[in-house]
Amino acid sequence: MSAPRRFMVERVEEETALTGEEFRHARVLRVKEGEEVTLIDGSARTFRAIVTKLEKDCVRLHVIGEETSNAEPMSEICLAIGYLKGDKTELVVQKAAELGASRVVVFSSEYSSAYMNDNKLARLERVAKEAAKQCRRASVPAVEYYPTLDGALRAMEGYDSKYFACEFLEEGALGAAEGSCALVVGSEGGFSREEYKLAQSYGFCGVTLGRRILRAETAAIALLSVVAYLKGELR
Repeated sequence: MSAPRRFMVERVEEETALTGEEFRHARVLRVKEGEEVTLIDGSARTFRAIVTKLEKDCVRLHVIGEETSNAEPMSEICLAIGYLKGDKTELVVQKAAELGASRVVVFSSEYSSAYMNDNKLARLERVAKEAAKQCRRASVPAVEYYPTLDGALRAMEGYDSKYFACEFLEEGALGAAEGSCALVVGSEGGFSREEYKLAQSYGFCGVTLGRRILRAETAAIALLSVVAYLKGELR
């Protein structure tokens, strides 16, 4: 028997309704009256609910139980990525949600050649939500945008371990990745040496990802995967 379909709502009450985008998703999935579904509200909890009525503009549900999700990340990991061309940033956001990132920071830097707008940011937020539902998380990683690298680095000041990936470094390995972690990867053009110095001034340690030059999206996913493993998220 397949797992119950999952839907995101802002607030779960005993009698809850799916509206808007989640209502349309439910109709596409052809949910039926009497069917059990799972609701998530961005907390670490999941809720069992029964479809009680299908209406023209909403699906009505009755909540029958609450559980603590066992798919939530145990560690706080933030992935920061320079905004990428095409749909590559969407790929990174999707995989960040699957790998357990609690936050994704997108920024523009010296060599960035792609540009953000409100519609693109909203799209990234939807990608994060859909990925979280698909991988059975009960929370959705926050997606934020900063127009400068300096602003993005300032937004990550409170993390315990901070790593800055640079393709021009000859050495620089990950440490123990203790506590909360912030990871920074550049756009297609990488980082300048001045940007690396800026990151160092904010307490970031430079790291190399090996002898080969990786695409920006590959580097982001690879670095997050390694840190997630070190933090026990993939065991």
